Amino acid sequence: MNSGRSLDQHIVRRLRQSDFPWTAGTVYMNNAATGPLPVRSRRVLDDITDRRMAPHLLDELDMFALMSETRQAVAGLINADTREIGLTPNTGYGINIAAQALPLEPGDRVVISDGEFPANVYPWLHLRHRGIDVEVVPRTERGWPDEDALVERLSDPTVRVLSISLVQFSTGYTADVERLSAACCAADCYFVVDGIQGIGNTPFDVAATPVDIVACGGQKWLLSPWGSGFVYVRRGLLEKMLPPAVGWMAFEGTDDHTRLTEYSHALHSDGRRLELVTLPYQDLLAMKESINLLLHLGIEHIAQWLREVRRPVMDAAGSGKIQLASPIGDGHESAIVCVVTADSQSSYRRLRREGVVCSFREGAIRLAPHCYNLPEETEKVVQILTAQK
Repeated sequence: MNSGRSLDQHIVRRLRQSDFPWTAGTVYMNNAATGPLPVRSRRVLDDITDRRMAPHLLDELDMFALMSETRQAVAGLINADTREIGLTPNTGYGINIAAQALPLEPGDRVVISDGEFPANVYPWLHLRHRGIDVEVVPRTERGWPDEDALVERLSDPTVRVLSISLVQFSTGYTADVERLSAACCAADCYFVVDGIQGIGNTPFDVAATPVDIVACGGQKWLLSPWGSGFVYVRRGLLEKMLPPAVGWMAFEGTDDHTRLTEYSHALHSDGRRLELVTLPYQDLLAMKESINLLLHLGIEHIAQWLREVRRPVMDAAGSGKIQLASPIGDGHESAIVCVVTADSQSSYRRLRREGVVCSFREGAIRLAPHCYNLPEETEKVVQILTAQK
């Protein structure tokens, strides 16, 4: 495996043997719910936990240096500056940072799309008690975000924030972030992205496409432990944001544990100002290992491979054998493919009985393969679904 070579059957089968050996007996297409831990990441967890049993084997300064390496890995994932990254326990924490720390005033308006996952809804709705209006824009007839309507709403000068998922959890719809970013820049509006369903399976470059804040948990497509994640805040904005809650290591000078009562009044100028210590070191170090695996494979190569993995479903949809609730062939498709049948719940139960692990969301069967899946597994899914007709 190396990032200079596209993924193929040989590489993926070797990856399955080395890091996902259990795939020999299970068709797992549920990464949009919970991604599995690679063997290499499990080893990191075990090593840290073993040493945690005898704390003298751990060095605090070493742990802080390793956290810096984790921020570097995250930065490489989205082409950010390491100083723009804060480590968090989940997506919701990052969205809450956006909602609470952006300079919003009574009368300002936040725009979101209907159909968003609750983690990108409730932190914004919670602002209503401060006199901030939250507008939920209806979806299209297909159930996808109405980007025309979202862009149109940005012409309202009271709109100060647009927040949207990179990929919708229930349909696999990928937002046109370039268009929305440009519209937000033109309207002088903050652009916030919930990245959890797209980052790790699709290239996402914050240097090429300006975004103000990105929140992302690690437990899905980053193949990382629960309780791991990150928030990205654009550097020029980061220095102006006061975090809604502060950890004691968010301040300058606190990395010197010999002078802790020489209190500082200056927050770190980088993403550490957003972190609440003590962090789950073992989980974040395992996240670093998993991200490095994804970077080694190459995110663009993963995206290309997933198009091959999804092809049997797409071909079946094109021939009318199955029906999709997801976009196809228009630039809005993603690693998530949602299927509907005459009786979707029964079809879902049959897939589970046949050893296919997936999810049922908003009336559709959600298939979410990742880098270790094979086209033959998707062919099995199609056979199961079409055998009922």
